[in-house]
Amino acid sequence: MITTYRDLRRPALDHRTAMVLAAEEYRRFADAVGGLAPEAWTRPTACPAWDVRQMTAHVVGMAEMMAGIREGRRQQRIAGTEAAAQGIAFIDALTALQVRERSGHSPERLVADARRAGRRAARARRMAPSFLRRRDIGMPQVVQGVEESWALGYMVDVILTRDTWMHRSDIALATDTEMRLTAEHDGRIIADVVAEWAQRHGAPYRLTLTGPVGGTWSHGTGGEEIELDAVQFCRVLSGRGSGSGLLATEVPF
Repeated sequence: MITTYRDLRRPALDHRTAMVLAAEEYRRFADAVGGLAPEAWTRPTACPAWDVRQMTAHVVGMAEMMAGIREGRRQQRIAGTEAAAQGIAFIDALTALQVRERSGHSPERLVADARRAGRRAARARRMAPSFLRRRDIGMPQVVQGVEESWALGYMVDVILTRDTWMHRSDIALATDTEMRLTAEHDGRIIADVVAEWAQRHGAPYRLTLTGPVGGTWSHGTGGEEIELDAVQFCRVLSGRGSGSGLLATEVPF
């Protein structure tokens, strides 16, 4: 079966806006881990295989993969070989590689690398040409048990920022620190998540998200009414919590 452009999952955000959010999220992540106390780096996170240091290593590794073509190809080649040999998903092999290769890096180095790689990754993502962003990434993604095809632009403009944002949330929760939230940044990311969630379930609803980056969204009449903290809403949709009814609809991060 040939996947057409019409079939691909594409970003709803325009590229310019998405890249402003990407650059700012890299900065916020680096600032967040840069302010951690030494003992915080060994705290367990919502991802059972990773402590805070390992989660940071993954974020740094992913940014470095996006920052340069040669490094991106190197990581993909090794992860592809290991995924095939071990019979695991490519993304699991890739993230394991990123963590393993930085197993000896100190927190100080990881913070410095997060700042450096974040700047370079933001620039590389911003410069990705439109004809490439329209293409299929060439690897089906499974969301809620269903395979779907993603345009590269969806990965570059949306998923990579959501991933970094969610891990910033993970680390704040793991270390009992406050996650910096503003309407102009986090509010835009969350609004995009809400729009995709609504598109994916297609049912009438009324959603009230609370907290500093909350808001109200609705569609149709007579639908489910939901009230939840804005960050927790995203965590539930990402699989970091259980949800019933419309909250069982997954959104990829």
